[in-house]
Formats: sequence, C-alpha cells, structure tokens
Amino acid sequence: MKDTLYGELSVIGMRGCEDFTSQVDYYLKEWRRHTSDGTFVVDASCPRFGSGEAKGTIHQSLRGNDVYIIADVFNHGVTYNMYGQTVPMSPDDHFQDIKRIIGAIGGKARRISVIMPMLYEGRQHKRSGRESLDCALALQELVNMGVTNLITFDAHDPRVQNSIPLHGFEDVRSSYQMIKALLREYPDIDIDPDKTMIISPDEGGMGKCMYYSSVMGIDLGMFYKRRDYSIIVNGKNPIVAHEYLGRDVQDKDVIIVDDMISSGDSVIDVAKQLKDKGAKRIFVFATFGLFCNGLENLDAAYESGVITRIFTTNLVYRTPELLARPWYSEVNMCKYVAYIIDTLNHDQTISHLLDQSKKIHNVLNKYNKKK
Repeated sequence: MKDTLYGELSVIGMRGCEDFTSQVDYYLKEWRRHTSDGTFVVDASCPRFGSGEAKGTIHQSLRGNDVYIIADVFNHGVTYNMYGQTVPMSPDDHFQDIKRIIGAIGGKARRISVIMPMLYEGRQHKRSGRESLDCALALQELVNMGVTNLITFDAHDPRVQNSIPLHGFEDVRSSYQMIKALLREYPDIDIDPDKTMIISPDEGGMGKCMYYSSVMGIDLGMFYKRRDYSIIVNGKNPIVAHEYLGRDVQDKDVIIVDDMISSGDSVIDVAKQLKDKGAKRIFVFATFGLFCNGLENLDAAYESGVITRIFTTNLVYRTPELLARPWYSEVNMCKYVAYIIDTLNHDQTISHLLDQSKKIHNVLNKYNKKK
C-alpha cells in the first residue's frame, strides 16, 4: 500500500463504542508501527447538563486530519442523567451526539467519514401514506454538515443512498465473516446442495440470501410474510403467517439469513416451520442482534431444539446476558473495519474489500480440503 495519506488519521469512538474503537485502533497501530503518540483515537466527549442537554467537545486539534467517527446508535447500554433520573440513550440521542462532535470539529478536518454499522432509521426507508422519511433526512443532514463518506453494514434498503447521490455511501456485507464463524464453530457441517440450504425469512431479504446461495453453491428457499393490513401494532402491520416456498429441507442443515433480529419472534416461527418440515440443524445469520423483547423466547427455542446457533456481529451493543447464552456466537468485525479505514486513509479504493466472493470461495476451498 502506498504511503501517501489523505490526511493524518484520526478515529473518534462515540459513547458505547469504546471497546470496538480500541480494537480497531489496535490493528491500525499494528499495521503502522511508525506512529509516535501510540494511538489514533481522538479524545472527544459529549458531556451533559442536568436538564439532559449536551455539547460536543474535542480535546485536540483536528485541522487537516482525515477523521473517522464510529457510532453505534442502537447502544441502549449507555445512559445519562436528566433531572435526577437515569435515562438510556435512544438512537435519536446517539445521532444528535454525532452531530455535536461534527460541530465541535468546526469544519477544520480535511475529511469526515461516519461509520454507522446499523443505519439510523434505516427501516423507515420509504413512505407509506403521510409518514416522515427519517433516514433520508438524517443522511442529508450529515452531508450538509460536512460528512464526505458514510459507511454502513447490510442496510435494510440500500436505495436510501439516493437521498445523497453526490456523496459516498458504502453498504458493506458481513457474509465472509459469518461463513468463517460457522465453519470454525461447526467443522462437521457439509456445504453441499444436498445437505445444506440457505433460507430467507421474508421476500425483502432475498437479495442477500441469493448472494449467499450463489457464493456457497447451495440451494435457496424463502418465506413470505402474510400481514394483516387492516390494523397497525407497534407501528407496523402484524404478521399473520409465514408461508414457505422452496425445495424440501428434510435432513438438511439450514442457514436462515437476515439483516437483524428485533424481537426474535419471526425467526423462531420460521425455524419451527422448518423443523416441522424435517430440517436437521438450524443456524441463524443476523448482522444485528437487537433482541428488543429479551432472550427468554430464544432460550426456549434453543432448549426445544428449534434453533441450534445464532450468529450476530459485534457491530451493535450486545448485553452481557446475550454473550453468556449457549446458543449465541459473536462475529468480530473490528479487523474488517480497520481495513476499510486504513485503505480509505491511503486514498485507495475499497472495492476489493466490498467484494467478498473470492475470500468466501478461498475459505470454502480450504475447508473442503481439510475434510
């Protein structure tokens, strides 16, 4: 890699991203042994007043620097005090803090890139009736404040980038890391079209599942959601049933692929239907594990043999209770994010990092040779 840098590298980890940012910093320091101060992480904070108001503060100069802000806007494990009460930070609070830090930089940085693994308001990507388009507005707000690039992972609908067509928007996959984690945890799995299948839990995830099916060389099935459009529950039309379309799953290992697990109810319902159809083991790949309604329903699904293992990344907050579950495996993405930052800072294309098909083929070939 050439030594010409776009600007002096600076990484800002927002609240709740301290451990993730520290691991990214570790890899960057390993690759660049010539650093003088021992870290690329900038000392920045967003202190709050008793009323809940806040301000962004940068404790060093960033003039002319190439700045990367890492933010997990879904980290509910971070709290602040307001009128004597302890309040968990919402996605709105986290997003506002990003803007505060950009405001504190004050236009002095040469370039600002925001790494937001799970896109803020990404599920509100289109309008149905008289609704706000929050994600598009948020992206426009960031670029109007001076952000050049926005990097996210497995966006719910990447077409939201149409709201900022003249700025960088990278939708990164976690496919390679997921497959590696599966092969490491279950060395007996046979990636063969007669023994393993990819399943999409809904029609919206078919694009992602088609990619897995293609690079892994195995068959694809899908469910579609029948909804009751006459009522709205918790902001959405409730699912009446999941209907399966695809080949027979009898005695096959099944991999359900989705972008997120919210409550877990949908993936459990899909897994139960697959079990009823004779599926052998059921693995779940979900880039983001939110588990909004707790873990008890998934505990029951694991204990009854419905789900074998759930893989999610460390791109969003995971509770200590989740990390201790026997059915859970964490997929570490820190090194991948460090690669992206290092490549962009050298002002080089990240196309080879975004296209994971060759890496997946290589790891599958190595795996098959060991068997």
